[in-house]
Amino acid sequence: MRRSYLIGLTLAAFACGSGPASAETMSDALARAYSNNPDINQQRASVRATDETVPQAKAGWLPKVQAQGTLNYQVSNVQNVFGQTGSNQKLAALPITGQAQVTENVFDGMQTANRVNGAESSVLAAREQLRLTELTTLQNGATAYMDVLRDTAVLGLRRNNVKVLKVQLQQTRDRFQVGEVTRTDVAQAESSLATGTADVSAAEARLQASIAAYRQVIGVQPKRLQPARPVEKLLPRTLDLAIATGLSQHPSIIGALHQVDVAEDAVKVAEGALSPQLSVVGMVQNSTDSSGYPGYNVFSATVGGQLTVPIYQGGAEYAGIREAKEKLSQARMVVESARNQIRAGVVAAWGELEAARAQIVSFEAAVKAAEIALTGVREEAKVGQRTTLDVLNAEQTLLQQRVQLVQAQHDRVVGSYAVMAAIGELSARNLGLGVIEYSPRQHYQATKNRFFGINTPDGR
Repeated sequence: MRRSYLIGLTLAAFACGSGPASAETMSDALARAYSNNPDINQQRASVRATDETVPQAKAGWLPKVQAQGTLNYQVSNVQNVFGQTGSNQKLAALPITGQAQVTENVFDGMQTANRVNGAESSVLAAREQLRLTELTTLQNGATAYMDVLRDTAVLGLRRNNVKVLKVQLQQTRDRFQVGEVTRTDVAQAESSLATGTADVSAAEARLQASIAAYRQVIGVQPKRLQPARPVEKLLPRTLDLAIATGLSQHPSIIGALHQVDVAEDAVKVAEGALSPQLSVVGMVQNSTDSSGYPGYNVFSATVGGQLTVPIYQGGAEYAGIREAKEKLSQARMVVESARNQIRAGVVAAWGELEAARAQIVSFEAAVKAAEIALTGVREEAKVGQRTTLDVLNAEQTLLQQRVQLVQAQHDRVVGSYAVMAAIGELSARNLGLGVIEYSPRQHYQATKNRFFGINTPDGR
């Protein structure tokens, strides 16, 4: 069984290109997708953007400093009320006022603390979304790789069938010339050749579609793809273990749990709006030529506490709290929905993998039997015990069994990656791709306490 399995994939591999220098393995293709796929890269950028919500939330703990200044030109006509000579004066002044104010939050009903917790949970949820994107991309890459192998193998089988049918047609025509067969036999051979030629065209179109999908995921054209093996050794031994792993490891579930944390913190933030707000405000002000009098300068400095106690503001805060609670209920339901989806996905993927294993055994036996049958039918046809149609039917049966075997081999490899993805274990590290793994923690550590600067770590 193992020998014919490798033969089927090797046929596909040697039809994908020429020259050993251009050979590419499954690991090479997936490593390329992991590093360069735009879906993964845009999700990485999304995680970095989410990291910035943490220092935004922490800003509620830091002082707010603002400065304001005014500059005017003022002319005043001052008249002595007693009417003395020379009592009228024109005063030209340049009043300049500058002030600075510092506001420090002391207590805000724990809103800032809960916003920080919610932002940190959002970061963790974004990382799980990134892990899901990487998992999906690697699965799509493995599927695209095997699709190209399968369709190349099928195209090779179809083209070889056309060659056989051409020889069969020529032999039938020769036999018709000597009266061994009838015109009907020739027509049957011509019909089979026409059908085989049409099948080649369909196989070529399908291969081109698979190549386009490969380029979309991997980023380059496939060249001399090497045979690929299933990753069954990385899978749990039983279905129950696979389900348990999926329920505990899949990023869809873990991400949904982090979203529950985000929703819980949002409820606390909304409730904090009903709490008293206490802050300390300090202000310094300096005025030159104050009130339009040259040389009349005023400097003042104040510091004090400001307490705000919300009593009733139209009920918006109460509605906000109720809204946050409903969203929390929704987030909890999303977790249950994710668990149901993952459980169903694991069972379905596991069943498809088991079916592919069984199909390989059956189709290998079917191919062997069809080869024996075709040999016998051809020998019997030589002595007149079989018709041309019998030979053509036997050839088509063998072709169909070979195509189905290639499909089953494809399904086994794809199915093993599908199970690994369904349990949340499909990753560059687990596959041993040998790439530099992207670590979202590095950007987060560099950003979480960064309160100055507008440039991103990459210099933009």
